Amino acid sequence: VLRSDGTAVYMTQDIGTAIQRVKDFPDVGGMVYTVGNEQDYHFKVLFLILKKLGFDWSENLFHLSYGMVDLPSGKMKSREGTVVDADDLMNEMTETAKNISEELGKLDDYSDEEKAKLYNTIGLGALKYYILKVDPKKRILFNPEESVDFQGNTGPFIQYTYARIQSIIRKADFDFNNVTFSELNLHEKEKELIKQLELYPEVIQNAAQNHSPALIANYTYDLVKEYNSFYQAVPILGTDNQTDKAFRVQLSQKVADTIASAFGLLGISVPERM
Repeated sequence: VLRSDGTAVYMTQDIGTAIQRVKDFPDVGGMVYTVGNEQDYHFKVLFLILKKLGFDWSENLFHLSYGMVDLPSGKMKSREGTVVDADDLMNEMTETAKNISEELGKLDDYSDEEKAKLYNTIGLGALKYYILKVDPKKRILFNPEESVDFQGNTGPFIQYTYARIQSIIRKADFDFNNVTFSELNLHEKEKELIKQLELYPEVIQNAAQNHSPALIANYTYDLVKEYNSFYQAVPILGTDNQTDKAFRVQLSQKVADTIASAFGLLGISVPERM
C-alpha cells in the first residue's frame, strides 16, 4: 500500500519491519510493541494482516498499549506547541533533584562530579519510577516535584533506603558472611521481611506474563516499607548478640540486592550513598 507520491504508509512500513525483524532474529520468541493507546486499532489490523499472510509468529505479537502522560499544565499537543521535549524534562528532573538534595544538606563531602552524577541518578530514577509504577493502561498526570519527594511511593525514597543499607554494610566491621545460623529466635519484623523477599520471583513472573513493570515497581516499594519498619523496630548493628547482628546485616544485604535487581529490571540506577 503506497501513497500517491510512491511513499509507504505506516501500515506498509510496519508489515515490512516485522518481517525483516524475524529474518534478522529467527529465534525471536515474540515482539512487544510499546505504543500509546491511540494506536490500538492500527496494531489490531497489523497483527491480523500478518496472520492472513500466513506468518505463524504473528500469534506472538503483542501491543503494550499504554495511557498518555499529562503534565500539570495539561495535555501535550504538538499542534498547539505544548509538547515537552524528553531531554528538557530529564534536565528539569536532574535540576529538581539537585535543589531538593541541597536543601537536605547531606552532600557536603561530595565532589562536584559526584554530586552531578547523583543528581542525575535521582532525577532520572524519579522520572522512570513515577511513570512505571502506574499500570501501563492508565493515563498519568506527571508531577515533577512530587516524583522527587524523598518520602512515599517514589524512586528517590527507594534509592535512599538502598543507600541507607549500604551505609550499614560499610559500618559492619566484622565478617558477617561467614556466620552460620543453627538456631534463631526471629523478631516478628524479621519474619515479615523474609516473607516479602520470598515473593520476588513470583512478582517477576506475574510482571512478565501481564506485561506490567508496575508490579515490580510497587513490589519494591512494599519491600522498602517493610524494611524501614524493621529498621525502626529492630537494632541491627546496635545489638550485643553477634549472631543476631550478623543475621540482620545479611538480611539487610539481601534486601539491598533485591532492590538493585528490581530497579535494574526497570532501568533505574541505585546510588551507594545519598
